[in-house]
Amino acid sequence: MAKFRMIQTGFWHDPKVMEEMTPEDKFFFMYLLTNPQVTQIGIYRITKKQVAFETGFSVETVQLLFERFLNQHKLIRYNAETRELAIKNWAKHNLGRGGKPMLDCIQKELEDVKGRSLIEYIGEFVANESIRALYDSFCLQTDDTLTISGQEEEKEEEEEEQERYAAVFRFYEENMGVLNPFIAESIVHWVKELSPEVVLLAIQKSLMRQKRWDYAEGILKKWVNQNVTTIQAIEADEAQFQKSFKKTSPTDLLERVKRGDFS
Repeated sequence: MAKFRMIQTGFWHDPKVMEEMTPEDKFFFMYLLTNPQVTQIGIYRITKKQVAFETGFSVETVQLLFERFLNQHKLIRYNAETRELAIKNWAKHNLGRGGKPMLDCIQKELEDVKGRSLIEYIGEFVANESIRALYDSFCLQTDDTLTISGQEEEKEEEEEEQERYAAVFRFYEENMGVLNPFIAESIVHWVKELSPEVVLLAIQKSLMRQKRWDYAEGILKKWVNQNVTTIQAIEADEAQFQKSFKKTSPTDLLERVKRGDFS
């Protein structure tokens, strides 16, 4: 494996980088292209915990970044079973030059790849014929790391896990603005703690009062403190509040509002 990686200065002028990526996305992409695990073939083994340790991001932020690069930017593939990552346009920028030393290096590194589908993913964009032939030869081999049923099951689990957060992320971005990693981590926490539906309800209540995420999080904390953690329980609590509201004197009502004792 080479001791250095060259990044073209045109990286910073790429429309996708300039217009679609947040500062965290750009840093993460640079890391994916230049970290110590990067190989000559554009496929390498790495764990999300390792990424978190080397970048300084939390594991939750790394998970969010992986999802963005997999599903939104569509610039990588990741085999969760073998912990291998492949970079989409790697061949275009790094596999134009052939020669025996290069071919020997590629041959050796391809032999170490467990997820054969990643080889096909990179090989599709290889223009050099001799290098492309190497990739093709490995694509024809059977991938023994995952059975077809195992792959389908893993894919379904990943899609289900991603969808738990995706709906909340989309609603936030459509109604509150750009989702930064700090807020994304907080959303992930509350989705795990409660449910996507409850988090969405808190955001909706915040929007009705023209407030931001910190207000929605305050609502979520209040619900947890009151042990009101399901949609049904929240609706019942609100109904009870409305019932008591009619019996409350203006002075007592004002005190309750000051304490934030409302849904």
